[in-house]
Amino acid sequence: MPRKLSTIAPDWWDYTTLNNEIINDAAKLTPRQMERLSRPGFKVVMYDTLEDFYLAEALEYIDAWRQSTPDNPVGICGPIGPTEQLPLVARLVNSLGLSLRSSHFWGMDEWHDGKREVSMDHPLSFEKADRELCFNRIDRRLRMPDENMHFPKADTAPFISSWEGVRCAVMQGGQGDIKHWAFNDPLPRKGKWKNSPPSPKEYRKLGTRVVDLHPVTLAQNARTSGGGNITMVPQKAITVGPQETWQAEKVSIWHAGTHDNPLGQRLTTLMIAKNIADSAVPMSLLGDHPNVQFNFYRGGIGTCAVEMH
Repeated sequence: MPRKLSTIAPDWWDYTTLNNEIINDAAKLTPRQMERLSRPGFKVVMYDTLEDFYLAEALEYIDAWRQSTPDNPVGICGPIGPTEQLPLVARLVNSLGLSLRSSHFWGMDEWHDGKREVSMDHPLSFEKADRELCFNRIDRRLRMPDENMHFPKADTAPFISSWEGVRCAVMQGGQGDIKHWAFNDPLPRKGKWKNSPPSPKEYRKLGTRVVDLHPVTLAQNARTSGGGNITMVPQKAITVGPQETWQAEKVSIWHAGTHDNPLGQRLTTLMIAKNIADSAVPMSLLGDHPNVQFNFYRGGIGTCAVEMH
């Protein structure tokens, strides 16, 4: 029996194809109950202020890069969304006089214009944001060599090979409305995936690749980055995949309440805590990673109660 159609985009898989019981259970969770869902391999951390939240996120960069040596290079994979931590990273590096000469950085993803990755002239360029908000603000004497900065391109081979011989201490991320990390969106509902989405095992085989984006992801990025102008948002992207994600020693997801909504934050927390893996909710697959941490700004968790506006 095929699963129900999405109520958002019937040609795609997404969380609305789940059994309603899972969604209803998630909606009932209080912040305190969410915090209690921590288990071995999955930790839920709450922050009472945004200042503490973004400082803690920035310190993950510092803690990773401090471990790096020429003989044992260490890096971090980081997102655009959130971005508020990036200027703090630069300020901390400068204040501490932390040399990044042996450190590495991987960008999580980049837009694709249908032919290749967008250039840094594109207003939504992720590489441009990383450089302007963080790396260009670091003192020249401390800066990471350009060859140690890895941004995904349409030709994914160099990016994939850059993970060899370098330890990724942590992969950070946000969570989108469609419950992705990076641009690991649910897949279209077609071909062999017409009646059921890929199994978790099949989805986890995916590496860095060019992807078609779910309509919800397009709408979200227009809302958060383009003033609602969806016409400026590319329909494809290049994204780090589960293969690279599972090479990271830790996956750290940051929920400030500005990217996913109250239900979404609860749903993936519940699914990871209970090891309910379903590729229609890609974030849920992280339940199989040995070290995942969800970081919440308590004031951004919100409520799933009905409020008419």
